[in-house]
Amino acid sequence: MRVSELSRRSGVSIPTIKYYLRDGLLPPGRATAANQADYDESHLRRLRLIRSLIGVRGLSVSATKDVLAAVDEHLGDVHVLLGLVLGVVPAEHPGTPDEPDDSGRADTAGLSEVAALTAELGWKTSPHPPAALVLAETLETLRVLGVDFDWRSLLPYAELADRTAALDLDQLQVAGDPLEQAERAVLLTVLLEPALLALRRLAQEHHSRRRYGG
Repeated sequence: MRVSELSRRSGVSIPTIKYYLRDGLLPPGRATAANQADYDESHLRRLRLIRSLIGVRGLSVSATKDVLAAVDEHLGDVHVLLGLVLGVVPAEHPGTPDEPDDSGRADTAGLSEVAALTAELGWKTSPHPPAALVLAETLETLRVLGVDFDWRSLLPYAELADRTAALDLDQLQVAGDPLEQAERAVLLTVLLEPALLALRRLAQEHHSRRRYGG
């Protein structure tokens, strides 16, 4: 396909496509003339992934370039690929988890509680996932505020999250190509998060009306 069709099908403007080509985010097409080239479905899939990483995940062009380089290296490993595009695995060293940057935030007790929670559920995660630090910080904040809420209190919520995560991955099965799976993972994860929060608010209103409403 010509660059005009690539632009139409991807929703990315021609000047932006040329910028991605110059910067190395998008591989060159097959040259057909001095200033012309043909592009195929792999360019379309990669361009859609670039658009998702920049426009949906909010990555910079530089960060997107790093992620794409790591994706190219691990294209056959869907687990690592999803970790890269969702930010769970660092693009700089995808085989080596980062040390947690938890100075001044969650204490050791909070992180230990998160470890106890994941062990209870039988979850296998990387040693220091960013989400664990968020949970640890939340538990510590609740403790400081005097709220009786520990990792055991999170178990019912974690079980719901487990079912949600399984549904998320089920949605990826419709995309057979790894780059399509990566794009779909970004879109479903980032765009559905506010929708899931909205569903929780609607459900809270419903149950509040049933329990306490007139």
